[in-house]
Amino acid sequence: MTEHQTIATHNGSFHADDVFGVGVLMGVYPTHTLVRTRNNAQIAAADFAVDVGGLWDIPAGRFDHHQRGFTGARPVRVVDGVEVPGVGYASAGLVWAVHGTAYVKALADGLGWALDAQALEECRHSLDGSLVQYLDIVDTGQGDVAPGIFGLSALVAQLNTNWMEEQGLSTEAKAELQQARFVEAVAIVRKFLDRAIIKKIAQLRSMDIVRQAPRLLGGKVLHLQEGGMPWTRVVVDEMPEVLFVIYPDSDGAQYQVKTVPVEAGSFATRRDLPRAWAGLREQELAAVSGVADSVFCHLNLFIGGARSLDGAIRMAELALAEPSP
Repeated sequence: MTEHQTIATHNGSFHADDVFGVGVLMGVYPTHTLVRTRNNAQIAAADFAVDVGGLWDIPAGRFDHHQRGFTGARPVRVVDGVEVPGVGYASAGLVWAVHGTAYVKALADGLGWALDAQALEECRHSLDGSLVQYLDIVDTGQGDVAPGIFGLSALVAQLNTNWMEEQGLSTEAKAELQQARFVEAVAIVRKFLDRAIIKKIAQLRSMDIVRQAPRLLGGKVLHLQEGGMPWTRVVVDEMPEVLFVIYPDSDGAQYQVKTVPVEAGSFATRRDLPRAWAGLREQELAAVSGVADSVFCHLNLFIGGARSLDGAIRMAELALAEPSP
C-alpha cells in the first residue's frame, strides 16, 4: 500500500493550475491528507507543496512557479527548421512532468490494463501537449487559449465561492465551503483527465489491431472487425494504398464504408464514394448502386453503409471502379 502523504496547496481562491496538480498527486497517492494553507510551517511539514511555498525542488516534492527567477519551461522545439521556445511551466505542468506517468499507470492498473513504459510515457506526453500545457499558458499569462469562460481553466474558476455565498459566514465556515468547492473541482478535473487518458490508451491499444487487420480488394480496403476503433492515424501514416475502411457500426445493424482522409483532420479524401450516390438512402441508393442492401451514402460522399459485410464490400468495389478525379 502507498505510504500516506500530505499534499499542501494554498487556501482561498483556486485555479485549474493548483486543482490539477493536487488532483494528480491525489491519484498517485490515494492515501493522503489535503492541507490548504499559506502557513509556512504547515507547508514545510507537507510531503508535497503545489503552487505555494516558493520552491521548485523535485526531490523535496516542491512544485511552485511564483518565485523570483523561475524560468522552468518545456524543451525547445524545432518547427520548420526554427527553434521555438517550449511553453513555460506552471504548477500543473511541473507536477505532470514528474508524476504524470505514475498517474497514468495507476489509472491503467485500476482498469486491469497493463501498459509498458513506452505506452505510459506516450500517454503522459500526449496529455501534456493536448491539455496540461494550456493550463500552464493560462495560469502564467502566456496567452488566452479560450475566450470567455469557454476553456477548462475558466470553468474551474467558476467553482470558487463568491461574496454572496460567503456573506454571514464565520471564518471557519467560509474555509469549509472553499475546501468543499476545491475538492469538487479536483473531482471534475480528474474525471476529464481520466477520460482523456482512457481514450489515449484505447488509441494506442488499437494501433496493432489496425495494422494486423485484413486487406481486401487488392489491399485497397481495410476490414476492421470491431467498430468504434480509432484507425485514422495508422492508415494515414502507414497505409498509403488503403482508400476505404469497412467496419460494423456501434449497434451491429450495418457495415460502414468510410473514406480515408489525405491527412489526419482533413476533409479531403484519397477517394470519395461515387457522386451518383450522394444523399441517397435505402431503395433509391439500391437502385442507383445495384447493392440490394445498401442503406445510405452521405451527401458529402465520405461515408456510406450496407446491412451486410458483403454489401459494404461491394460498395467499396464499385467506388474503386469509379475513375479517379
